[in-house]
Amino acid sequence: MSNKEIIATNNAPQAIGPYSQAVKVGNTVYLSGQIPLIPDTMEMIEGGITEQATQVFKNLSAVAEAAGGSLNDAAKVNISLTDLGEFTQVNEVMMQYFSHPYPARACVQIAALPRGAMIEVEVILAL
Repeated sequence: MSNKEIIATNNAPQAIGPYSQAVKVGNTVYLSGQIPLIPDTMEMIEGGITEQATQVFKNLSAVAEAAGGSLNDAAKVNISLTDLGEFTQVNEVMMQYFSHPYPARACVQIAALPRGAMIEVEVILAL
């Protein structure tokens, strides 16, 4: 018998592929990557990287809450950007959603993201 629990909330965008918003195994929660979709409309938020990063972290916060935690329970964050030149702006937004001590993190530049997003972020929580 599996000890996996599927986490889902209407306060974050629904999956746009064959995956779950998050999966909880024991005290660890794996949050799928979020792009800056508005949950109610499933449309991309308008604006630049600051607006997109803010929407992504709002979406991740909603999924973390549905799992019984918050982004301050994050052990690891993986950020994918289409332009590493936006690294500083993303850091500024991230500091609004996480408290010190910050989680471990990786940030990479990639060629493209779904729906033309500039940013995608995935998180692992330790509850």
